[in-house]
Amino acid sequence: MTAARPDPLRDPRFFTDPYATYDRLREGCPVQRVPNGSGGRQAYLITGHAEAREAFVDPRLSKDTGRFFADRPSMRDLHPAISRNMLASDPPAHTRHRRVATPWFTTGRVRELRPYITRVVDDLVAGWRPGAEVDLVADLAVPLPVTVVCELLGVPESDRATLADRSHDLFDASDTDRVDAASHLIGDHLTQLVDTARATDGEGPLHSFLRDCDAGGLDRDETVSLAALLLVAGHETTTHFIGNAVLALLRHPEAFDRLRQDPDLIPGALKELLRFDSPVSVATFRHSTEDLRVGGIDIPAGFPVLIAPGAANRDPAAFPDPHRLDLDRDAGGHLSFGHGIHRCPGAPLARAEAEIALRTLVTRFPNARPAVPVQSLTWRRTRLTRGLAALPLTL
Repeated sequence: MTAARPDPLRDPRFFTDPYATYDRLREGCPVQRVPNGSGGRQAYLITGHAEAREAFVDPRLSKDTGRFFADRPSMRDLHPAISRNMLASDPPAHTRHRRVATPWFTTGRVRELRPYITRVVDDLVAGWRPGAEVDLVADLAVPLPVTVVCELLGVPESDRATLADRSHDLFDASDTDRVDAASHLIGDHLTQLVDTARATDGEGPLHSFLRDCDAGGLDRDETVSLAALLLVAGHETTTHFIGNAVLALLRHPEAFDRLRQDPDLIPGALKELLRFDSPVSVATFRHSTEDLRVGGIDIPAGFPVLIAPGAANRDPAAFPDPHRLDLDRDAGGHLSFGHGIHRCPGAPLARAEAEIALRTLVTRFPNARPAVPVQSLTWRRTRLTRGLAALPLTL
């Protein structure tokens, strides 16, 4: 009997460097059927850029996880606020949620937040000194986005560290029980916050968010669900965005030096940094609701479909010499924030946070360098996001 092929996205080597795996798969076929998890399940994995763009906007690829798993046994126990959120829904439910969420992250609103983001960064690096050793992830990349999104939502300071830890646990691919437990802690915590705010009068950010949810027709559970999504998605991916970008610059000192000499290049450089090492390696769950073709490949109804922005961003058909960091490249077509109606509404905020963090690093600590060999760095064991567990720097 022939042994079943292993899931290529669960190989330990994939977490350290997914790009060799992505290249091999894309060269075989940019849309192909692969093992997915344990139990002999199968999924379609999309690694080509054109094919990923095509799949992102195809309405026959549903994100309604409840619909897919309705008649399938599952051992998971996720909190409803985590398992049934905007990312796990289709129009018209998705449209209602997005209509409420998008105004919170417009370019104008983020512009108003920039002074606050700058103050947060200043506070976080206040104790940094040239020659000292810091962990860029724990000391800046984690607390910055979680502080900002919690401030945006009006989450009390006393709750922020706990919610950040539990959000971190949600992406632990190696321990599903830990993920499930974290989802309930987050869901229950936010439910209590929402219920408490509804029972009191106020004009703070959380009350404003609740009024927007009410105006958008979201019920209590949907409001908690949206708050959980903004909290989790609003900081986990930005943490990895910052960490991956800094590591890429440290590995390419000529690029770091260009930004040090002219920090005004940073906003444009962010596109290439996002393309080069995307914080989103594989997009969230989709499934085919009917037979369809993507990139000339037939996908039958009823299969999970995994779109890999991390692979698409390194497709040589879209980005020549894709494994080279080139700050002069036109990388505007990167898919790190997705594409279509599910494109990340928080992209303007993520860019602002990363820009301010990088500007602070290159201007105040121009001699920053890795404190350990980069080959020894540990990457998070999750295939959805790509990010470092720690990034020790000598300033």
